[in-house]
Amino acid sequence: MIEKIYTITSHAGIHARPATVLVGKVAPFTSEVFIEYKGKQVNLKSIMGVMSLGIPEGAQVKVIAKGDDEEQVLKSVNQVMQTEGLGV
Repeated sequence: MIEKIYTITSHAGIHARPATVLVGKVAPFTSEVFIEYKGKQVNLKSIMGVMSLGIPEGAQVKVIAKGDDEEQVLKSVNQVMQTEGLGV
C-alpha cells in the first residue's frame, strides 16, 4: 500500500470535469484506489464517490493505492494533478 497527500490548488476544487479525468486515469489499473477527505474515504474509480466528497480549493486529500500496480497508479494521479492544475 502506498499513499500520498495532495493540496488542492484549483480555484474550483475537484469538480465534475477533473473528477472524470482522475477516474478515467485510474480505472484501467488493477489496484484498489481510494481518495480520502475529512475522514471520508471513497473509491477513486467511482465518479459519484469522488463528487460526493465536494472537495474545495485548499483541501488536503489523501490518495491510497493497494495492489500490484500501485506505484503506476500514483504516477498517473500525479500526472493528472499537474496537467489539470488540480494540486500539488
